Formats: sequence, structure tokens, C-alpha cells
Amino acid sequence: MDQIKIENLEVYAAHGVFAEEAREGQIFLIDAVLYTDLRPAGVSDELALSTHYGEVCQFMDQYMREHTFLLIEAAAEHLAKELLMHFPLVESLGLEIKKPHAPIGLPFSSVSVRIERGWKQAYLGIGSNMGNKQKFLDRALLEIRKHPEIKNVRCSEIITTEPYGGVEQDNFLNGAIELKTLLTPYGLLEFLQRLERQAGRERKVHWGPRTLDLDILFYQDFVSNDVRLIVPHPDMANRRFVLEPLNELCPWHYNPVTGKSVRQMLLELEKKEESHGQKKEEDTGL
Repeated sequence: MDQIKIENLEVYAAHGVFAEEAREGQIFLIDAVLYTDLRPAGVSDELALSTHYGEVCQFMDQYMREHTFLLIEAAAEHLAKELLMHFPLVESLGLEIKKPHAPIGLPFSSVSVRIERGWKQAYLGIGSNMGNKQKFLDRALLEIRKHPEIKNVRCSEIITTEPYGGVEQDNFLNGAIELKTLLTPYGLLEFLQRLERQAGRERKVHWGPRTLDLDILFYQDFVSNDVRLIVPHPDMANRRFVLEPLNELCPWHYNPVTGKSVRQMLLELEKKEESHGQKKEEDTGL
């Protein structure tokens, strides 16, 4: 992706562990690389279609002066998040904060921290089969849209599906959600589980009824198989109620574990179901 680079922006601010650092302040140097699409501005020669690097510099200077952190790691983390939220055309960034006058007591040039942060594409499954199902889905979608670290939310058509897993219960309303987020996979998981708890979700029966079900299906190309979070969702290839809404939003998104696209998984499931249906007819003599 195209880049806007800012090198050695000099800022006088008060960050540090020692009391004199917070009291007297010192010079910090900031390098920033903003990853964004510059073609529209390059073709049109219109500043409105680009990210104004002068405004970025003013923003970083003001933020560093108005906030105080003990660690430059914290300063970098918070500044990166604020930059990404304030400048919508920036997809990701690299940020380095240098501390050339750190109280080390030995000869040195500079110490610094460098981080890379950016918006991540995620896909969620959403469902409900208890109470006012549509109300539970609508409320969850509203809360997702309101989260300051989530943007570009799209929801698929909501479909009615039969229960999965053999537990006798009411039919589900199911859909899929596309979004971009600054939350980590585990931060997103915690947020979704909080929404489930607010909806009165109780985990009593595996594959049982629930007021609200929110699953992370994909998170960029992230892969996890730990006890808290398994991503991509391990059983999506067998779940039509997952694949059909996903196919509406992202048919060509591929599973980083299997290498198969959403559309490919859906077609394979349809063939399997068709084959199973034919075999069942043969076995019953129909």
C-alpha cells in the first residue's frame, strides 16, 4: 500500500517514569509511516482525497503534549490508536517514538519503541432462537456499530434456519457481520461475550438454545487454536447457516487453514447434502 512518511517530528512533552521527567519534560522524536491509498489524490490533485500530513503532525504534537505516560510504549500505543481513529483514510501505520534524552547515565544516541497497528477485517456469525429473536440481533448490531474501535459494519440478510447439533429447540435467526476493528482478536472476543451476557445468554447446554450467539468466524488471516478462541471457526464448512450469510458478504474470502474460499466451502457442503439426500432415498426405497 502507498505510504506517507513523517520523520523526526520534534515534540516537547512530559513522559517518563521519573518525577523530573513528568515535571520538566524533554524532547521526543516521532517517525510515522501512514499506509493509505494515494491514487485518488494523485489522479485528481485534490488534498481532500489524501491525508494531510501537516494535520497529522499537529495532531501528534498536541496529543503528546496533552497526555502523560510513564512509558513510551504506552505513548506509542495510545497515539497510534488515536491516529487511526481520527484519520479515516489511514488503513495502518508504523509509529516510532524516540527518546534522545532518556535518563540512562551512559553515552547513547537514542532509545525508541516502534509499533505497527491497523484496522483488521473480521467476520462474525450472529444468531438467536429465544424470546424476541430479531430484537436481540438488532440490539447487538447497534452496540457493534457504536463501538469506537469498530467501523464499516455490514450485516447480511437474516435467515431462518433449523437448529444444529441435535438438541430439540426453536428455529434460529442467523446472519453474518463484516467489520473493521482496532480490537485484537481477544479484545473483540471479550466485547462479543459481554454483549451475549447483556442479552441474558446462558451456556447450559452445548449447541442448546441461546438469546444471542456471536462467533468470530474470521479475523484477517489470524489463526488460533487455544482453549479461549479458535479462529477460523472450526466447523463452518459443515454449517449452511454460517456459509450462506458469509457467501453474501465475502464469497472469495479464503480460510487461512484450509485455503478454501467461502463459496467453495458452500458448494462442497451443498454437494455433500445432495449426495446424503440421494443415499437416504435409496436406503428408504423412495
